Amino acid sequence: MKRSAAAIAAFVLAGAALPAAAQQLVDLAVISRATGERAPVYHHQGRMYVAGTPGERYAVYVANRTSARIMTVVSVDGINAVTGETASPDQNGYVLGAHQSFEITGWRKSTSEVAAFYFTQLPDSYAARTDRPDNVGVIGVAVFREYQPPRPAVLPRPYARSDGAAREAESSAADATGAPAASAPGESTAERRSLNRQERIGTGHGERERSDVVYTQFRRATSYASETIAIYYDTRANLVARGIVPGTAPVSTPAPFPGGRFVPDPRS
Repeated sequence: MKRSAAAIAAFVLAGAALPAAAQQLVDLAVISRATGERAPVYHHQGRMYVAGTPGERYAVYVANRTSARIMTVVSVDGINAVTGETASPDQNGYVLGAHQSFEITGWRKSTSEVAAFYFTQLPDSYAARTDRPDNVGVIGVAVFREYQPPRPAVLPRPYARSDGAAREAESSAADATGAPAASAPGESTAERRSLNRQERIGTGHGERERSDVVYTQFRRATSYASETIAIYYDTRANLVARGIVPGTAPVSTPAPFPGGRFVPDPRS
């Protein structure tokens, strides 16, 4: 299914934070709203992970690295951050101009408001509270290039025709080459995590705050995403337990011979 209308154009935000990871078409990062800094990214078995703390508000930072407009369909916990639908790449998203960046700070409620993103325990997550808890713990972006009409073909002027006939032939050729090409079939790249639900964190539906966008028209070059990026998240303790984040070394090391001559009595 192709959608070309009702995309959302994000306003440029000055002074945006540096991205956590650079991809071909976009840069993607998770930004702490408390500090304004990007969350450190840990790479493990081909995936990117960040650690989240329950109660911490965050933003999804997306930057267009290209010199043309793109559409970014953003999902959080398997849910479209703009429409609230169970996420699919063919849905509406944010349109970014050439080299534009934007911080997505929450679930889109209108063209002027969002409900803030914050890390929270699974039962309090927006996904769980809308009976969709199976994909908590992942932020995804599907990137689409914009359709560009092909240039009209330029034909040499036939020697045997008059100028008027030649101009008519050139016009016909241009009309023929101007037809849009067929789109390639789309495919979904979503995948589910298999962690115990009780140990995972998700993203909550927080307080309303101002975030202005406008509607714009956007025609996708293809029905499948040109790039799909995912950042997984969990508590730091869980990431350490899974071997994704290095554990913290003990503050002190016990000594085998700390002193003393005989065995003392224990405290009563």
